Amino acid sequence: MTKNAHELRIIGDRLAAERCRRGWSKREMARRLFGADPQPYPSAETLLSYVKRWEAGKGGVSKRYRVAYATVFGMDRDDLFAGEGGPPSVWRLPGIGEDFTPDDEERLNLAIARPARLDLAVVESLATILAAQRRLDDSLGPTAILSATATQAATATQLLSEARGAIRAALAPVAAEWVQFHGWLYAEMNDGAPAMRLLTEAEEMADDAKDGTLAAQAANFKGYLSRHQKRPRGAIRHFMIAYHTPGAHPAQRLGDAVQAAQAHAMLGDHATARELLDEAAALTDRAARALPPGTAYWLTPDYHHLNFGIALLALGEPTAAAERIAAGLSTLPPDQQDSEWAQEYHEALTQARGLSS
Repeated sequence: MTKNAHELRIIGDRLAAERCRRGWSKREMARRLFGADPQPYPSAETLLSYVKRWEAGKGGVSKRYRVAYATVFGMDRDDLFAGEGGPPSVWRLPGIGEDFTPDDEERLNLAIARPARLDLAVVESLATILAAQRRLDDSLGPTAILSATATQAATATQLLSEARGAIRAALAPVAAEWVQFHGWLYAEMNDGAPAMRLLTEAEEMADDAKDGTLAAQAANFKGYLSRHQKRPRGAIRHFMIAYHTPGAHPAQRLGDAVQAAQAHAMLGDHATARELLDEAAALTDRAARALPPGTAYWLTPDYHHLNFGIALLALGEPTAAAERIAAGLSTLPPDQQDSEWAQEYHEALTQARGLSS
């Protein structure tokens, strides 16, 4: 293959991948190109044949159509039509290291452009990228990765819609977790409408994937959002749904019970709050005997001190609350110490110490 033919193939795959990420057919792509420029174009049918040819890498895209493509995709024209180097990859993340090689990236891009190429190796690559993305949230915060996550989640969902059999079964929990993570980023930012929409979608996708831990986590994130919106009734509702979700991990159920207890305490129902704290304490040994699920990797035995602490603070026990929160914060990994979500606990610790003095 000549260098020019190789670059045409790279650009063709990129055009197909960008189209597929948006869930458009080739005919829809032609229709959008047709409407992108007031100057007379060939018919939409002729443009459809062009789209097929360009995506197959069988011809170069003229300047006029490059402008149209960039307009329709909302992308920089030079990035979209770059050759070998291409634009910065939405899949190549800081710190992902050797777990995601250039060969993996090429295989993934080919699968996006041509879903028939999707295989278990591609699904594994997607899972690796998602795990790295979740860790980036701890260190960089939600706003830095929201745009990339939106593209990644949409791509995973689109691939799922075209997958079948064993490939679909393997991809379903990965796509569900990506949508859940997208919703979590909005929840961290306290942006309620998109967070609730995405987390509800993630719950349904987790149910379809028959994954109780994912379904419980999506409900838990709804509870987190409700707490931050000062809606304790909503927090109780969502945390208790997570608590009773079949298949939830003991560490998840422990955290759900504690956070529901805190919400009951916020409503002045201290009796129910203490009952739930007792239920949570009874789960401690079971939760500690097994590693937390990969979808909730932060739920270590030491982490639970944080939520016990804010529950005790709501119950009017600031000294005990301060001890628990300080213990939890001291054991967080370095990349989580200053994370967006950890700020709630730092503020609670300051409040508890102020009330204790």
